[in-house]
Amino acid sequence: MKGAISPAAAAELIDDGSSLLIGGFMGVGTPERLIDALVASGKSNLTVIANDTAMPGRGIGKLITAGLVSRVIASHIGLNPETQSGMISGEIDVELVPQGTLVERIRAAGMGLGGVLTATGIGTEVEEGKQTIEIDGQLFLVETPIKADFALISAWQADYVGNLSYLLTAHNFNPIMALAGKTVIAEPGSIVPVGVITPDAVKTPGVLVDHLLVRAS
Repeated sequence: MKGAISPAAAAELIDDGSSLLIGGFMGVGTPERLIDALVASGKSNLTVIANDTAMPGRGIGKLITAGLVSRVIASHIGLNPETQSGMISGEIDVELVPQGTLVERIRAAGMGLGGVLTATGIGTEVEEGKQTIEIDGQLFLVETPIKADFALISAWQADYVGNLSYLLTAHNFNPIMALAGKTVIAEPGSIVPVGVITPDAVKTPGVLVDHLLVRAS
């Protein structure tokens, strides 16, 4: 089986100070066993790139509670008062990015693009310090790609060569983030023989996946 690894071994691959793309939307589609292993490992100074930081006791919120995160790049932190407190106190550097811009910046990194152009944020604080380009009389921001040392992905199914499929809203950020992590660790709900996942259901091809999380026997 491709890159079979335990949660604890996966956490050991991640060094202090690593940047992590973590899938999920308010905890839905987040690799919970990977998160728990990271908390147990006591890693520090992590940069988390995600849609949000969930809430205390759930998903990415566990990393925040444990004090493992020094920087967050996300669309919102409104559901997690601990992230808000960390930002206010200066313990966590928070960069808020409009949701569509965030996912496009991640996609740009995965596709090898130099960035994306968007009108979102023009005339607001989002524009400060950024390059702008005028096209046909309209001003656009140049938003740079976002990549990371690791992409931590939650999938519904994986097969033995690492092809991944996703279920319902757990699609959210996971397939895009799998493109932009230097090392991709996937946590599937189940691992099935090759051929069980039909070709049109494969949303992340196995060539992108370095490790599959296995369940303890």
